[in-house]
Formats: sequence, structure tokens, C-alpha cells
Amino acid sequence: MMKKNNLYIIAILIISGLVGCEIHRSPELSITDDTYWKTENDLKLAANYFYRFLPGHNYDENWSDNSYGQSANNISDGSRSAPSSDSDYNNAYSLVRAANKLIEKSTELEGVLDDEAIERYQAEAYFFRAWAYFDLVKKYGNIQLVTKTLNDASPELYEPAVDRSVVFDLIYSDLDFAAEHLPSPEDISDADYGRVGNTTAWGLKARAALFEGTRAKFHNYGDASKHLTIARDASLKVIESGQHQLFQDYATMLRPEGEGPGNTENMLVRLYGISYDNRVSTHTFARNIEQHEVGPTISLVESYVMNDGLPIDKSPLYEKPNSSEDHFKNRDKRLHGTVFKKGDRFTTATPEYKTGSSQHGGFTFKKYFSYEDWDINSGILDRNIMRYGEILLIYAEATYELNSSISDDDLDKSINLLRDRAGIEKLSNGFVTSNGLDMRAEIRRERRVELAQEGFRYWDLIRWKTAEEIMPKEVLGNYFFEEYGEKDLMTNEDNLIILQSAERRTFNPEKHYLWPLPLNEIAKSEGALEQNPKW
Repeated sequence: MMKKNNLYIIAILIISGLVGCEIHRSPELSITDDTYWKTENDLKLAANYFYRFLPGHNYDENWSDNSYGQSANNISDGSRSAPSSDSDYNNAYSLVRAANKLIEKSTELEGVLDDEAIERYQAEAYFFRAWAYFDLVKKYGNIQLVTKTLNDASPELYEPAVDRSVVFDLIYSDLDFAAEHLPSPEDISDADYGRVGNTTAWGLKARAALFEGTRAKFHNYGDASKHLTIARDASLKVIESGQHQLFQDYATMLRPEGEGPGNTENMLVRLYGISYDNRVSTHTFARNIEQHEVGPTISLVESYVMNDGLPIDKSPLYEKPNSSEDHFKNRDKRLHGTVFKKGDRFTTATPEYKTGSSQHGGFTFKKYFSYEDWDINSGILDRNIMRYGEILLIYAEATYELNSSISDDDLDKSINLLRDRAGIEKLSNGFVTSNGLDMRAEIRRERRVELAQEGFRYWDLIRWKTAEEIMPKEVLGNYFFEEYGEKDLMTNEDNLIILQSAERRTFNPEKHYLWPLPLNEIAKSEGALEQNPKW
């Protein structure tokens, strides 16, 4: 494991002491305000609080066709109803409030502290406000926009939601300020590893703009070209910064070997600790993986190309598998790095991975699996939230969707860097044409397999407006091979394990492309907020 400095964990994540509990205690930041906002360290400690909102290891992949857990998921199968309260909604606005507070209070220190110090932590606040608003708008659509701290009597609490275009304009403006005033990664010390830098701001801007650009294009609203241009240009800034490179080994990139500042593919991570004796947060994700709380589907596994660069329905190298190991023959190396195969090192209890129907769907994820975390059932493996590989994919997709074409040069500076690491043939316009492929489909395939189990797939289906086609389908696991023993799971006519039948799945395109607003928030707004359609 790349060694992590003890100080950066303490500096960023020890937020339940000093400032953290005081920030969370009430709607305002208070130790009290009169005594707290005095020094640069006060600003830094207040900014530390933002990092607690970064997502940890979770089961978001189960919302999509990439993964299934031990039971049905009411987001993926369309069975949920509008909730009374929603932590996703409330936590995002808590982050907005904390960011607004720091921005306001830091301006009172102008002339007292160095301008550069003030702007550094203002930039972190603007970054995280943009983060919160992007999370809100992609889920709920039009939302209330708050750019100052409020109290219970503030009239803004009763203002209607603004159009999503206004929210994205604020997101871009916030991230421009952040990128201008945040240090570059090379200027962030190892002790501050984990704090956002200017390339992270460009990366979030590119991520948000790709989402809105493609959503506008395929859902037919707004100015898709505006957002796609922003996505292309912001991702190109990251590429041309020279601050990031792909980690050499995809299989260990999101495992202990890929942790820490030595891996410059990392752009934003949720940190957990430097050792099992020195940690400030923990998780049990290795055990969750082993117990199949998340597990790959056959749809995901079969989306990986063969090493000749062709999908399985085009490649002469593909043969229908007769055993679980056959899936991995002549295949994209990313499949080996994402899914366990028979004989791989596994757990102390089971030193070599064995296949069987006890795996529910017949497959087990390998990404984010730590043997050490599994042994003590208390993990410190970081969660990667943004990495350079995603930026390369954003550049390729935004470029293609802007022009309905992409040059071989642009493919070489983006997707083909990922394909080279994966040990497969390059993607080019000639390759696509000569093999009867579709460039858009191949760009989307690259995104699916490169980012599998990283929480992107559901939102990709939403923005591409393909969820209505894909989500209602039955969810299938592996073939039920003889090696599994006596059949104890339902299979279809092709002998694939049925995880959830199509009869138990639905996706209403008039409803499910937006999440429902929490009922309590609608009531508290006294009519200012309206529920999303059909909820």
C-alpha cells in the first residue's frame, strides 16, 4: 500500500471534534461566530467539514443493469414511492448552507488575512456548493437555489424552484472561481492529500456539463451544445494540465496498491485511514462484496470486448462459455480487474476464489476488494470519487456528441489510452467502419466497462434516455454451470440465473427520470415547491 501521511487524514477527516460537531449542531456554523472566525486555521477547519459529505462505499451500482444485490432494489425496479423525508435532499442543502457560511464569514477577514489564504478556502466552499447543487439537480430537476445563509424567517425558504438551467449556470460559475483559486495537484503537499485542487474543479465542471449536455440532447430541451462545449473544454484543461496520468495496473488501481498521492490518476477520494490502528472512519465493503450485496450481471460481463477490440457478437475469438473461467479467455483486461475468476486470491477463509451458486448471480466484484479489510471486517480502503480515466471518457463523449463524429487523434488522446492499458486494439474510425460498429455505442461501452462498479451507470442511462428501454428488462446472472453443483436457482431458457424477472420491473419515462421531492419539504415550503410529475 502506498504510505499515506498521518497528518492529511487528521487534517481532513477529524471533523467530529473541534469544528465538525459544532457545524452540524445547528443550521449555522457556530462555536460561536463571534469567537470563531479569526484565523486562517479557522477557515481550514471549517472547510474540513465539507469533506464529510463525500460519498463512501455504497450500493449505487445496484440501481443499474450492471449489478444486483441480495434482494430487489426499489430504484432500479421502479417500485418506490415519494418519501416523507430524504437524506440525499437534506444533506445536500446542509452542505450548501455550510459553504454559504464560510463564503460569507471569510469576506469579513479581508484586510486581516492574506487574500490568497481567504480565496483558497472560499474556493473549496464554492467547489462543494457546486457539488451539492449538481447532486440535487441531477436527481430532482428544478430546485430551490440558496446562495446565502438563511434563518427560519427568511423569505427565500418560500420561493419556488428555479429552472435547472439557472442551477447549472451557478455550478459553472462556482467551479470557475474554485479552479482559479485552488492550487494545482503538484502544489498540494502529501500532508494535504485529499483536498481539492484546480483540476478537480475542472473535472467536476466537465462531469456536470456532460450530464446536462447529453440529457438536454436526448430529452430534447435546453441548449445541449452549450453544455457539451463546456464539458469538452473543461476535460481538455485537465488533460493539458499534465497533472494526471493513468495508473499502470487497472486491476489494483482501486485496491490498496492504488491508494495515496503516488497514484496521480486519483483526483478526488473519500479517505478512511492510514492503518487499522490509525483511522478516523471505517466501512465493511469487502465483506459486503463477499456477501454479494453488490454483484455483477451477465449484461455487464458480456459488455467487455475481446482483446481484438471487438464485442462478443462480432469477434471470431468469442466462444460461448462452458465454465465460469471461459468468460475471461482473450478478454479485455478490465474484466479481470473488475470480476473475480476461479483461482484468484480471495479471503482467509477461502484462499482461492471458487465459483458456485452461493454467489447468488454467479459473479463477484473485484474492484474495491481488500483482503486485509475482509480479515478484520473493518475497512480503510479509500473510495475513489473522481479519477483521470473518467476525464478521458468525458472528453471523447462530449467531442463526439457535439459533432456526431470524433477524429482518430481525439480518440488517441482519450479512449485509446484506456484501451492500451486494457490490452485491446485501438478504436478508430476505420476500425468502426470495417467491423460494422457504431461509434457512439463503442464510446458508451468504453465508459461502462472502464467505470463499472464506480456508481456512474444508472445516471448514464438517465441522461442518455435509455433507462426506459434497459431498466424494465429481467436481471440475469451467470450461466448455471455444472461446476456449481445441484441447481438451486431459477434459470431462463438460456440457462442464465434469473435475479429479478421482467414482470417485477418497471420504468415509467413520464415519472422515473426525476426523483420525487420529499413530502415534508413540499409541505414546509407552503406551496412554493411542486412535486415532480406522476409522483
